[in-house]
Amino acid sequence: MGTTYKQAGVDIAAGNEAVTLMKSAVRSTFRPEVLADIGGFGGLFALNTAKYREPVLVAGADGVGTKLKIAFLTDKHDTIGQDAVAMCVNDIIVQGAEPLFFLDYLAVDALDPEKVATIVGGIAAGCRLAGCALLGGETAEMPGFYAPGEYDLAGFAVGVAERAQVVDGTGVRAGDVLIGLPASGLHSNGYSLARHVFLTQAGWTVERFVPELGRTLGEELLEPTRIYARPVLAVLSGVPVRGMAHITGGGLAENLPRCLPAGLGAVLKRSAWEVPPVFSLLQSLGKVDEQEMLRTFNMGLGLILAVPATEADKASHLLREAGERPLVVGEVVPGAGVSFRD
Repeated sequence: MGTTYKQAGVDIAAGNEAVTLMKSAVRSTFRPEVLADIGGFGGLFALNTAKYREPVLVAGADGVGTKLKIAFLTDKHDTIGQDAVAMCVNDIIVQGAEPLFFLDYLAVDALDPEKVATIVGGIAAGCRLAGCALLGGETAEMPGFYAPGEYDLAGFAVGVAERAQVVDGTGVRAGDVLIGLPASGLHSNGYSLARHVFLTQAGWTVERFVPELGRTLGEELLEPTRIYARPVLAVLSGVPVRGMAHITGGGLAENLPRCLPAGLGAVLKRSAWEVPPVFSLLQSLGKVDEQEMLRTFNMGLGLILAVPATEADKASHLLREAGERPLVVGEVVPGAGVSFRD
């Protein structure tokens, strides 16, 4: 018998087993618009054109970054998929889009069907939270490309918005109120700095129990990124939201200006929200400058909405009804950039 693909490091049978194990999780995300089951070369999704006069598709792609290293160290892989969904879906909802479907790309050094199914299960859980279908994906076995036991994960989300209701920030005005939605922690940003401080400088392990956090370091760093799709869609149905920002890499200092037109800036009141203890712990351990924190991390706010001052109370009410904890954190002012006050 000659040399086989399996001997070269690619196990086709394991790939088929992984697909079998993930099928129920994937099917649990299907919306009525999904036209085909798992296994086709492409996912089929019938856009409900009767619902929109001028539908605009909004798409986004992202990964999980070096947060994956924490999953490897803890050997815990059931939530990292939600991070992939969140990073993509939150990027499209800030433009007013309803998430329709998600695609994933998972590349591994050697295919472990149960691990792959666990990762995809987390992706499916994120899709259910976002209300979108896990329409398809790719699992690539790439021997010799990744370290043993490691993998990479990326995602792609597509949503739809009525053209007249796309939120692009052009309608933001001075005096608009900024409403923040709390983050669950670091989300999926700044992990290269966080790992450097906690694991390299401090010499901690992911198993270390941290009293300030009330749990182990690994548990804190693997806290899934929040998905804001349902509460944002709820507020969009009743309030003219003028701009939104997903606070990811670049932090508050760089992401909030992305939804503000030229000539306008923002003032954020630092005492308006509670900064989760992981940030202050990271800052003190690593002696990280305050400005570096503000341009790297979300500092406890995962998403910010700009609404007319007259609509702020109604927007907050709708967000609370959708299960959120909205906080008035600042306002839009003439100028540029973001400034902070106590």
